[in-house]
Amino acid sequence: MTPVKTVEQYSGYDVVIVGGGPAGLSSAIMLKKLGVAKVLVLERESACGGATRHCGHPPFGLLEYQLMVTGPTYARRLAQEAADAGVDILLRATVTEIAAGPCLSVTTPEWTGNIKPKRVLLATGTRETPRGARFVSGERMAGILTTGALQSLYYLKKIVPFSAPAIIGSEVVSFSALMTCRKAGIKPVAMLEENRIPTIPWPLYHFSRVMGVRLHTGVKILEICGTKRVEFIRIQQKNNAEKEIACDGVLFTGKFTPESSLARMSHLEMNYATGEPVTDRYNRCSDPTYFATGNLRQPAKTAMNCWREGRRTAKYLAEDLKGILPTATII
Repeated sequence: MTPVKTVEQYSGYDVVIVGGGPAGLSSAIMLKKLGVAKVLVLERESACGGATRHCGHPPFGLLEYQLMVTGPTYARRLAQEAADAGVDILLRATVTEIAAGPCLSVTTPEWTGNIKPKRVLLATGTRETPRGARFVSGERMAGILTTGALQSLYYLKKIVPFSAPAIIGSEVVSFSALMTCRKAGIKPVAMLEENRIPTIPWPLYHFSRVMGVRLHTGVKILEICGTKRVEFIRIQQKNNAEKEIACDGVLFTGKFTPESSLARMSHLEMNYATGEPVTDRYNRCSDPTYFATGNLRQPAKTAMNCWREGRRTAKYLAEDLKGILPTATII
């Protein structure tokens, strides 16, 4: 049996990366390729990969591996590549606080303590805006989810939470949700976009019609109605007329915001308009021992773009450790 490491055994790292999604893992791999000796990834879930772990559809990996694979396959391959490169990965590790030093307060099932590396890279990702933050009225009931919650339920637990939901939004992730619904045998009744034109560019939004789901624009959801679970929603159409749409669920998609709780509660300077930490052109935070990358900065990027930005940030970090990165210039 492999002995459990203690917090003391996680000292002396050059870089600790908070978040094991595409940005965090690609940064870790690139750091090792650039000769950084000790790199640690802290991931709060039981597996790395971020949201790609429960996106059970293609296309992932086209730029990274010149292959088209599903999200879970992509996540496993990326995590394996990091392990093969010599990156240390600590799963089920929750960072509860960050401080100057740098210093990370970390909790795992086995221990709680502080880790003090030379540099910290924040790659905590993004999250969809849920129903409450969108100020949609109605009672609390079963059948109201975000895309991430749906994909986690279906791909990880094989749970189908509804059969005929309304999909709110028309971003890339909205169509990911549509593909998940199709795979799960779920038949959405409509896609509803509050703006006058779809968020996803032409001609991609026509994919909803190919999937047999009509996309309505200029629609505002007023209320979710039902008792124990969703029964119908009340909407306002372009002409201001109100209408009821029967459905057994509501799927809120997109409107991403940075997962910046750690940064907001810390000493780092924040851009409160966007919800992300203030960084300079090298992705360096107001405390120059901290860097940020991926969807923590200007969400939402695709997995491929997060992977690409992670590699770029790793190069800045490696230069900083060598003392050759230009002086911090916060913008």
